[in-house]
Amino acid sequence: MGLGRFGGGVGVTRFLAEHDARILLTDTLDQDRLGPSLDSLRDLIDDGRIELRLGEHREDDFTSADLVVVNPAVNPATNAYTRAASNAGVPLTSEIRLLIERLPTPHVLGITGSAGKSTTTVMLHHALVDALGDERVWLGGNLGGSLLMDLPRIQPDHRVVLELSSFMLDGLRHDRWSPRVAVVTNLHPNHLDWHGSFEHYADSKQQILEHQQPHDAAVLGSSCADRLRPRTPRVVWSDTSWVESQWLPPLRVLGEHNRANARLAIEAAGQTGFDRNAAAASLATFNGLPHRLRVIGEREGVRFVDDSKSTTPEAAILAIDACRSDFPDARLHVILGGYDKGADLAPLARHAAAHTHAIYAIGQTGPSILDAAQGQDAECVDAQTVADAVTHALGHTTPGDVVLLSPGCASWDQFTNYEQRGRAFAEAAGCAQ
Repeated sequence: MGLGRFGGGVGVTRFLAEHDARILLTDTLDQDRLGPSLDSLRDLIDDGRIELRLGEHREDDFTSADLVVVNPAVNPATNAYTRAASNAGVPLTSEIRLLIERLPTPHVLGITGSAGKSTTTVMLHHALVDALGDERVWLGGNLGGSLLMDLPRIQPDHRVVLELSSFMLDGLRHDRWSPRVAVVTNLHPNHLDWHGSFEHYADSKQQILEHQQPHDAAVLGSSCADRLRPRTPRVVWSDTSWVESQWLPPLRVLGEHNRANARLAIEAAGQTGFDRNAAAASLATFNGLPHRLRVIGEREGVRFVDDSKSTTPEAAILAIDACRSDFPDARLHVILGGYDKGADLAPLARHAAAHTHAIYAIGQTGPSILDAAQGQDAECVDAQTVADAVTHALGHTTPGDVVLLSPGCASWDQFTNYEQRGRAFAEAAGCAQ
């Protein structure tokens, strides 16, 4: 249920086909929108090993199945089709649950959080690869793709680094599983449209800790203290960790929050038996992830920073503060807005109005951001689209200025995903690769 466009659905479908399952692939998106994902499965489709149901779901497909594999973006507790399957006694699972059940190594490091989890995950993977070599460290989970087809090559002494979303963790509660090393970067309200409340969201995040054993380790950001309950005595809080007062090399990624992410990654590496100094040194060569607070180019003396992955107000506030810290003499222009996930955007709007030269509001949430930003010194522009926002910004910038795309909202009102939004920003800025 839900092939999706990020690779996880493709991976689990191919894995099931390899194990001789009869597969019905059902997705409310049509063939055109699923084109690249379907192309990845074309051999199985042409051989008749996959039946397609596109542009709709049908209840009888769910109630007559032996197993329903649910895309993590679907909430099985509230979705009519998954509830129909459950009422008919059909079990539900997910790609990440199938993987966890079959991993041959206990050395799993799981990373979650409201912001910074992707960067921390890849930083940790980068440090472990430097220590062990690329063939002994695996990267998977919410970053996209699937490790299911790699299972034959994963050995008992290998390390597996998984980014785990709240959706994934909510499903894993049924397996009573937590990783050997759990990292939680921070905890702020997010995805309330899916979870229904902050309490449920926090409880889903709790699952990364809930079933840890005494020999396991938890590395937690300080903002988690009020909501999360570690179950292992081996707990490291980020503000009291070994690396907090130790040497950290200059990083290629912007912002104090990314330096905080680096400290979490270093501490997590230390908790699994690796030298923290060596892990710290390896992060000096970490280039960062696309669309995550990355300088993508310069035009007429104006720098452009792509932080399209910023889909929460807290992430956008961090990005604004990072640019102010790393470019202290620059006038900052910020593009905010997008799909409405139900988060309170007023604090972000007020923060931007107080600490930037101009705000360019886009998407569904643009009007509410502009309303909340009024009354302060920042110029407020109703730009509506990313391209128009860049055009407006270029008309008001001077050499030395910085234009930051850090929407603080999801992209789904105007784009397929945040990557497409970031590419649109780069193209409008004349910085496309």
